[in-house]
Amino acid sequence: MTRTQQRRVVVTGLGAVTPIGTGKDQFWQATLAGVAAGGPIQAFDATGYTTTIAAEVPQFDPTLWLDRREARHMDRFTQFGLVAALLAVEDAKLAVTPANCYRVGSVIGSGIGGVWTWENQHDTLRDRGPRRISPYMVPMMISNMASGQLGILLGAKGPSFSVTSACATGNHAIGEAWELIRRDLADAMIAGGAEAAISPLGVAGFCALRAMTTRNDDPTHASRPFDLGRDGFLMGEGGGALVLEELGHATRRGAQIYGEVVGYGMTCDAYHITAPDPDGDGALRAMALALGSAGICPEEVDYINAHGTSTALNDVSETKAIKRTFGDHAYRLAVSSSKSQMGHLLGAAGAVEAVACLLALRDQVLPPTVNLEQPDPECDLDYVPGQARAGTVRVAMSNAFGFGGQNAVVVLRQFAG
Repeated sequence: MTRTQQRRVVVTGLGAVTPIGTGKDQFWQATLAGVAAGGPIQAFDATGYTTTIAAEVPQFDPTLWLDRREARHMDRFTQFGLVAALLAVEDAKLAVTPANCYRVGSVIGSGIGGVWTWENQHDTLRDRGPRRISPYMVPMMISNMASGQLGILLGAKGPSFSVTSACATGNHAIGEAWELIRRDLADAMIAGGAEAAISPLGVAGFCALRAMTTRNDDPTHASRPFDLGRDGFLMGEGGGALVLEELGHATRRGAQIYGEVVGYGMTCDAYHITAPDPDGDGALRAMALALGSAGICPEEVDYINAHGTSTALNDVSETKAIKRTFGDHAYRLAVSSSKSQMGHLLGAAGAVEAVACLLALRDQVLPPTVNLEQPDPECDLDYVPGQARAGTVRVAMSNAFGFGGQNAVVVLRQFAG
């Protein structure tokens, strides 16, 4: 076995900025308490929109973590990504120094990027002309800027880039960071996703797709994955980040270890730009590839954090894929959707959901699917309805599927030294 094959990758830090809490502890406490975000959109006047609700990050002040002047020159998605990453680095107690800076990097993606900057600067162009466009417009809107800004803040000079694969972005970022460490191209990577698309144009676009819930009079119950009454996803926003380290690098510095990244699979449905393959073929293959790369049998998986968007097509397709992948074991493992609580964070979803998986491994508890009151007969698995419960979690899988048919699955395991 080569050195590259032997390099194991563990998770030593977790960061989250979500509609139900900022920081891993606040996020996890709200998760276990069954808190569901959602309310009338505050970011702009949504009068006339078919969907007027969303799951926004409440009272977010980036200057609690970032320099005020620098924060003003960042789009909201970059602020979310940076804060989540800094929280993860702080949690990991990872110091970037001249001795290790060339071996520390980041992959923080975004499905949409700086849509607020696009909109604001377009208004400026229309109303005041091209000479009034901000010189910061381009670096504020491009989707790699969370990784770029993080490298500058930390002095991390290793691999640094972003991935963009819609709602699969967060998992692709984690998987690619895992691969870089396994291939001996880095010793530590900060990986995750960030999104801030609750803007006039962002919401209007998803309304036009008819992808979002219109349960405007009941926002905290609007996101209801696997429920017969689901009518679309609730848009959320935020950021999630993990610190991944080569095992020896982590143990030599005495780092805490939440779990081990052991598998990664990615596929394309090659079916439709927005709809999933109705038989879940792409999702099935991504899960199978992730299990294969981990060297884990399907029967060893205890918990799946589902993509679980609360849309009519996705929830049925994903359920079919899980049953085809796991056979009879599908009815013995637990499945839940964090989107029932925090809405759909788009490019940040997979990263935050991986945080939930790792905390489930740590605490041996299964996160809930809230608002699941009348199960869809086609969705007949154990979705941990209503409230969290204790359970054995040795191996967890995180699913993320994006527009364009892009699928990314990550497998996480309890750490055994």
